[in-house]
Amino acid sequence: MIAYHRPTTLEEALSIRAGEDVAILAGGTDIYPARAAREGWGDMRHRDVLDISAIPGLRGIIECSDHWRIGALTTWSDLMRARLPPMFDGCKLAAREIGGPQIQNRGTLAGNICTASAAGDGAPNLLVLDAGVELASRRGRRRVPVATFIDGNRHTQCRADEIVTAVCVPKRISATRGHFRKLGARKYLVISIAMVAAAIETDAAGGIGGAHLAVGACSAVARRLPALEAALVGQPLQAARELVAEWQFAHLAPIDDIRGSADYRRHAALSLTRDVLGELARQVRGG
Repeated sequence: MIAYHRPTTLEEALSIRAGEDVAILAGGTDIYPARAAREGWGDMRHRDVLDISAIPGLRGIIECSDHWRIGALTTWSDLMRARLPPMFDGCKLAAREIGGPQIQNRGTLAGNICTASAAGDGAPNLLVLDAGVELASRRGRRRVPVATFIDGNRHTQCRADEIVTAVCVPKRISATRGHFRKLGARKYLVISIAMVAAAIETDAAGGIGGAHLAVGACSAVARRLPALEAALVGQPLQAARELVAEWQFAHLAPIDDIRGSADYRRHAALSLTRDVLGELARQVRGG
């Protein structure tokens, strides 16, 4: 018999987490399909469940003095509806393509990165925003950069006694605009073949002051494009797509699977990057 815990305080949840081997449930959009998949392969083992959805204070987006705090129970629909600066536009575009409305209303941004799928749409968007993950335990709280929090396919740095309580995104002083594009076998309800997220800082003349780009589904974890980022700084945004070159994607490690070959994924990432930069240039040019 599986034990099902639904605490109403964070302190109670942390106590359960510290004393038992439990699977944490927030929106439930990953934990239930994963269980069905295991059963389909004959694995009938099930962990006890710690449902954190009744804990107050974990849902919503709060503007703090130097960062935005996205609570662990904040759904993709919450993110879409929130009044946020243009740096979050990539996150909002990803939210619109995460399953259908039912999934968007239940699934959470924090849960997406905790699942740590190589094809998770949240990771590259948070990576370009230099986001951090807030973790709580009975020992206290700590914050880990998204860049190191997801340290492998389906694996994170969340310890056995910790619960993710929020995602924190630092504010940017200069004008920053985000964007996101993904490629799948169809338009919606699809696992990504490749995806690209960007957060580009521009000055009044349209010059690039800072470039942040990340590729997902082309390595075990989402990866930044440091060579391209360096090449873009100081260049006009209108010419950015022409600076994208194949060698800047050489550090990616895509796999061959049913959705696409490694070569196809790498080429798709390059094309998506050019599309993202071109679209950002059009947005800035159009005011």
